[in-house]
Amino acid sequence: MLLAKSTPVNPSKTASLATSIHPQLRNGRTRRAHQVELGRRRPTVRAVLSRDGKSVSPLPSQSAAPGGPQRPSSPAEAIDVRVVLTVRNKLKEKLVDKIEDQWEYFINGIGRGIVVQLVSEEIDPATKSGKRSAEAAVRGWLPKPSNHPSIVEYAADLTVQPGFGRPGAIIITNRHNKEFYLMEIVVHGFADGTIFFPANSWIHSCKDNPQSRVIFSNQAYLPLQTPAGLKDLRQDVLVSCRGNGKGERKKFDMIYDYAPYNDLGNPDKDVDLARPVLGGEERPYPRRCRTGRPPMKSDPSAESRVGKPHPVYVPRDETFEEDKQNTFSSGALKALFHNLIPALRAALSGSDTHFGCFSDIDSLYKDGVLLQGEEHKVTERLMLPSMLKGLVNMGQRLMKYDLPSIISRDRFSWLRDNEFARQTLAGVNPVDIQRLREFPLLSKLDPAIYGSPESAITKECLEHELNGMSLEEAIENHRLFILDYHDLLLPYVKKINSLKGRKTYASRTIFFHTRNGMLRPIAIELSLPPTPSSHSRKTVYTHGHDATTNWIWKLAKAHVCANDAGVHQLVNHWLRTHACMEPYIIATHRQLSPMHPIFKLLHPHMRYTMEINALARQSLINGGGIIEHCFSPGKYSMELSSVAYKNLWRFDLEALPADLIRRGMAVEDPSMPCGVKLVLEDYPYAADGLLVWSATEDWVRDYVTHFYADASSVSSDVELQSWWDEIKNKGHPDKRNEPWWPSLNTKQDLIHILTTMIWTASGQHAAINFGQYPFGGYMPNRPTLMKKLIPHEDEPEYENFLLNPQHTFLSSVPSQLQATQIMAVQDTLSTHSPDEEYLGQLNGLHARWIGDRHILNSYEKFSARLEEIEQIINKRNKNFRLKNRSGAGVPPYELLLPSSGPGVTGRGIPNSISI
Repeated sequence: MLLAKSTPVNPSKTASLATSIHPQLRNGRTRRAHQVELGRRRPTVRAVLSRDGKSVSPLPSQSAAPGGPQRPSSPAEAIDVRVVLTVRNKLKEKLVDKIEDQWEYFINGIGRGIVVQLVSEEIDPATKSGKRSAEAAVRGWLPKPSNHPSIVEYAADLTVQPGFGRPGAIIITNRHNKEFYLMEIVVHGFADGTIFFPANSWIHSCKDNPQSRVIFSNQAYLPLQTPAGLKDLRQDVLVSCRGNGKGERKKFDMIYDYAPYNDLGNPDKDVDLARPVLGGEERPYPRRCRTGRPPMKSDPSAESRVGKPHPVYVPRDETFEEDKQNTFSSGALKALFHNLIPALRAALSGSDTHFGCFSDIDSLYKDGVLLQGEEHKVTERLMLPSMLKGLVNMGQRLMKYDLPSIISRDRFSWLRDNEFARQTLAGVNPVDIQRLREFPLLSKLDPAIYGSPESAITKECLEHELNGMSLEEAIENHRLFILDYHDLLLPYVKKINSLKGRKTYASRTIFFHTRNGMLRPIAIELSLPPTPSSHSRKTVYTHGHDATTNWIWKLAKAHVCANDAGVHQLVNHWLRTHACMEPYIIATHRQLSPMHPIFKLLHPHMRYTMEINALARQSLINGGGIIEHCFSPGKYSMELSSVAYKNLWRFDLEALPADLIRRGMAVEDPSMPCGVKLVLEDYPYAADGLLVWSATEDWVRDYVTHFYADASSVSSDVELQSWWDEIKNKGHPDKRNEPWWPSLNTKQDLIHILTTMIWTASGQHAAINFGQYPFGGYMPNRPTLMKKLIPHEDEPEYENFLLNPQHTFLSSVPSQLQATQIMAVQDTLSTHSPDEEYLGQLNGLHARWIGDRHILNSYEKFSARLEEIEQIINKRNKNFRLKNRSGAGVPPYELLLPSSGPGVTGRGIPNSISI
């Protein structure tokens, strides 16, 4: 018979694990020595009290005899075991939370709160499943004195029979009325030492869901290696995560399933907010997490929406933790104030206004947005709450923007051609430039609909700008490059231009790599769809030397920037990182057990992504949301993203080396790291990115090789094969039959697939996200939309342009409301939260993520490699020969520096897409 007993923890004598666990203690870069210490740290001695309150000798810690028994025992003796739970309460509790906590302390004190049960790795002959201990209740849920009072530890003591074996799982039942956050469980008393069960998970109340939770130890097992006693639980946990595909998901659920993007529109509110479903043959798209919400009344194919502040469902452990939520809420509050004053101005004037002069833009950083007397009257008219009116009256202090780095060193850098070109290599969107390999330029669009496929850019036009070099010579010597948005945008130009306040072109931009090592834009082609009266509406602009052509050239560059901003946000940022990662995350939870080594490898790279994606569907990419309001494609934004997915996205080309070769920015070279040689040495994104890619690939190779010993172990891994099959067939079902999907038969196949996923979540996202405010925070440098076409000589607007070109420019770019809205969003999206987890950093929450010394040593090497990369990048940024990352007024390229502090830093590679 198994015996169980529970003993309350002495709050005055229980030693704290807070310094080794709490994330706030180590938010900076984790050094090698510190990582070694974390990997080897042993739990401290814990004293407990007996039921009569007298002190009882504590069980010795593992450090007393590493790998040995906790206490003298023989095979015939029962084993006294202590189960210690580390729980994190809210950092900032309201009065009602404190009252509830006191009640829960009482409930635990009488053994009616949390119940734990150990499951052995060995089979019980009677039940044919893992041996189980008796259930033991945690008693005396009492907080211990700590510098971090939100972290508390509780214990349950129990006794198991001889021959119980090593526990590999713990079943935990929460009988409280509310959930709690379990950081880890540590089990003392077994002969092979202390056993760790990392959790970092919300444990739901059994009143919400009677099913108990299972927490596995930090030992990693491939499916065929699973100890016999854990096989049933391993499968049960996976089945639980998959759900049954029915019903509306609840906040406490931990269910991962797929759905199309059918929740972007809101036709029940307004017919103009109807949006097509993304996902299917007509509009292919990756899948998102299923919420199970009921359909719209006016459109059964559309899912009903959830309005703020109510959350969109994601599995409970995917939601923001408190530090992150506080940071995000702070950013959202800032956005409120940034948007409020321009909205009041618009209400006062009857229409949203453009900036009157460039100094109006500068005042956003110097003085903030000032309130005038008339605007105070508007606040009265709107009957804002008195507190809010007081905040509005403080607008001068609340509305001040930080100076973006792009103008912090050189206020006028955005006007120069070389800066316009430099940002295609070292800006926020350095992933679309291609080497020009063929001429003439030909469209692949249907000529019957879109006119002649040949570009209006001629050989003569280009050779005029090549300093005596022939076009053929320039192409052969890799001197010409192109930013080509013609075929992607032209089918939508007519639709976009029919929207109020939107005018756009399909664009091509040609760059010449000069002898001084810099790119120079030499021709811009702006195209409109043909009309019955005009079959060719393509205009080529070049940099002129007189005032008129100089201003027209500025307008042409602004249109290119607006196109680039839209493609960056909708395709490279949202689609290729956020949207495409979500199916990988869903499949990982559905098909890979938490004890699977590949689950453990990927887990840090999935943090917060589903929550930020859900928030984006609620406020950013939805019908009438920020993206539609502030970017050129307007209501067609997500449709355009679907077209890009259909025509451009391929998993095999999301690997950095493959992408560089596809764009002609690198050539294959087996003698070089990553097997590629850059065509342009001074290509900061690619040069730094290849360092991060190589380090990540080496780490993944060591990891995979360690767990998959023989050649057939990958193909025989049933969970892994189901995972990859589900990613293709359920996560990306509209592309499931594409021939380019990599096979998954060998270790090298797996290494390449995992490196691509980790790169996408870390380095790739960092490179195209955290520069949004540093580059886009000064709107003229990167306008997100244009409201006017470029005037021609035979048009009435042309004379007004000649009289006041600055007015024409400023009335063409985003208005004050649009600019301040998008600046606020870019500021929020560019912000690192205090609890950010960076690539190569061993956060305290995950210090015991795996019980394998070889892997911990390998991770230390990976971390050290990233520190070396940081030094290399810093050295490159001081090399004046590299003109795209150094020079007078040139901001250094730091987006791929691995480490960062909190805030808008323009650097740092988080493990995951966390914002």
